[in-house]
Amino acid sequence: MDHVDFDFWKFFAGIGIFLWGIFQLENAIKEIGGNSLKHLMHRFTGSAWKGILTGTLVTAILQSSSLVTLMVLAFLGAGVLNLKNALGVVLGANLGTTATAWIVATLGFKLSVEAFSLPFLGFGSFLFLFLKDRPFLKNLGAISIGFGLLFLGLDFMKTSIEEVAGGMDLESLQGHGTWLFLIVGLIITAVIQSSSAAIVIVLSTMNAGLIGLTEGAAMVIGANIGTTVTLGIGSLGGTADKKRLAFAHFLFNVVTGILIFLLLDWVLQFSMTVFSVEDPLMELVLFNTLLNAIGILLFYPFIAPLERFLKKLFKKDEPQGISKYIKNVSTKLPSVALEALEKEILLAYEATTNFIVNLLNNGETNDENISIWRKILYQPIDLLNEYNRIKSLEDEITKYHILLQEEFLSEKEAQKLTSLMLSLRTMVFAAKDIKDVMHNIRDMEDEEDRLVVELHGKIKSYIMSFLGKMDDYKNLETVPEKEPSWINENAKQYKIWISELYEDMKSNNLEFPISTLTNVLKQVISSMDNLGSAVIHWKHQKKEVIDVMP
Repeated sequence: MDHVDFDFWKFFAGIGIFLWGIFQLENAIKEIGGNSLKHLMHRFTGSAWKGILTGTLVTAILQSSSLVTLMVLAFLGAGVLNLKNALGVVLGANLGTTATAWIVATLGFKLSVEAFSLPFLGFGSFLFLFLKDRPFLKNLGAISIGFGLLFLGLDFMKTSIEEVAGGMDLESLQGHGTWLFLIVGLIITAVIQSSSAAIVIVLSTMNAGLIGLTEGAAMVIGANIGTTVTLGIGSLGGTADKKRLAFAHFLFNVVTGILIFLLLDWVLQFSMTVFSVEDPLMELVLFNTLLNAIGILLFYPFIAPLERFLKKLFKKDEPQGISKYIKNVSTKLPSVALEALEKEILLAYEATTNFIVNLLNNGETNDENISIWRKILYQPIDLLNEYNRIKSLEDEITKYHILLQEEFLSEKEAQKLTSLMLSLRTMVFAAKDIKDVMHNIRDMEDEEDRLVVELHGKIKSYIMSFLGKMDDYKNLETVPEKEPSWINENAKQYKIWISELYEDMKSNNLEFPISTLTNVLKQVISSMDNLGSAVIHWKHQKKEVIDVMP
């Protein structure tokens, strides 16, 4: 090999500037259309093939398979997306991330890259610095800066590698076999944590004449395998689902990569013949796309059995705690976190109403007013233990709420978070109100006095009727603008009960303590007030505290 004057720092700076450009693009696009993209993923991932299409599109727009994977994990944890469809999104993300290479190959090596980057950097900087009060234009400036940095970094890498080309002995490099280039591509990607940047390095190396198409294709295969390291590192210490997705990503890329590597010459010949591509750079980009497309075709028929296999793995990494959804969802995606939190509030509501009804029925399920699903759930259980589980769930949700508050929330998201937490607090108050007179209600059940027995029956009937109204209201798809007047209704009922009780006492000698009966009535009405308030806070997103019976 002749003397090679390689400007390492220029090359190193090129990689850094390129990665910084991708980072700017990712964040700016996320700010402008992040919620729209999340809604797109939420709405159009109802099956594995829809997941593939959505994953491809969203990744091509965001230019970040890592961010898309984070969204997938959040949706998976929130119960919005099942594992099978999440696998489809990850497959699509592999294909979508090839968009960067197409942009670079189409523009980056056909124009004066440095000159091309300057207008983007100039206009973008002015928009970003002088229009801070216009979020859309500011982020548009950030996108422009991102593109400018992307192409400037490419120019640095391209020119520094071109300086090496004249003094390098290509024959000595190519004599080691294509497997060496595969390993080099894998290592580069694993080190810089970006398959897009790694493939740009490969394109620059090919453009300088240092390697041929076959060697470049081997490096691309290595880059696709190396990109699994990023998700693998991110899954360390993570939940079971995160590790399952990382393992599936590893299987997709390694199996596909090895298969294509074994058939490399044939695949390249096939693509060049079928697509009639003469430019080696465009052929390499096409190969990169075909590589991921073949992976999708290879694994799509086996997604269902793969899902069953993955669910058997990493059992010990299942998140601990009583909550079902929030423990699987990162607060880094607030809109998805709020969705998981709302589902958790539903679980807390069902736990609260189950506790109340179980107490009234003493574990029995023969009451005609109880719905079928509640009859299935009823078991003779330790009611104090059930109440403590509600409190534990409240603690988990509260800790999650504190973490979520630290994230950037829109005004609407902040209002929803406040209303959900008020809903949780008041439904726990409802459970506590009943718990505090639990022993008194049991004493009333065992009492032989007719007045006490009748009053116990009235209380039970009223509570069951009220819970029925709550169930119907929370299941409404369209919530009325006007809030229901449940608290006023409860106040009227309390006055009726007290009036009837004092009237009955005039003509009957009551051995059961009157103070105990009035306290039970007060606590029951307070419980129903708090439960009604919980539903109002939840369904109407009311963030002001509702006054209830003192």
